[in-house]
Amino acid sequence: MNFPSKLIENAVNEISRLPGIGKKTALRLALHLLKQKESVTEELTLALNALRKDVNYCQSCHNISDAKICSICASGRRDKSIICVVEDIPDVLAIENTAQYNGLYHVLGGVISPIQGIGPDDLKIESLLHRIMSASESEKVEEVILALPATMEGDTTSFFITRRLKEYGVKVSTIARGIPIGGELEYTDEITLGRSILTRVNYSAD
Repeated sequence: MNFPSKLIENAVNEISRLPGIGKKTALRLALHLLKQKESVTEELTLALNALRKDVNYCQSCHNISDAKICSICASGRRDKSIICVVEDIPDVLAIENTAQYNGLYHVLGGVISPIQGIGPDDLKIESLLHRIMSASESEKVEEVILALPATMEGDTTSFFITRRLKEYGVKVSTIARGIPIGGELEYTDEITLGRSILTRVNYSAD
């Protein structure tokens, strides 16, 4: 790709380093910013700099936070007896958007993957165990929900965590895996379909 300006080329190269953005999309974004008022790019720059310098990670659940403890962990309205374990921060946002869960979270920061060189010690598993062990009587953790990817790595991580939680006497559950609403059986993969049958629930016409 030939560029009329070295400045444009540098901007495109930096923008295209973002996930899911190719050189053509990066060029469109760069040209779009170039057409905007200077204040627009200045505000974007300030926001990105603040993101890098000022953002915190919750000391309890490791979610992104503006303070040492995130708003979810600090809320008096959340059910502190339940912790939902997720792979990363986007999973927290996805579950929160359902408005169906009122417990706490724990962000592992990944899943066990020997191929990528990620082991249990690279994740926030020990932090999870410490949360459960050190919880006060009034905030005792009674259930851990494993909301990890339906992959080999996710299953390996779930198995490892379940084994570690045995000594704490905590109930361990996992999110249901089944056919999505509006989904056709013939287009559903065999593993999902098989798990849906095995984890079937009672049907009532009432």
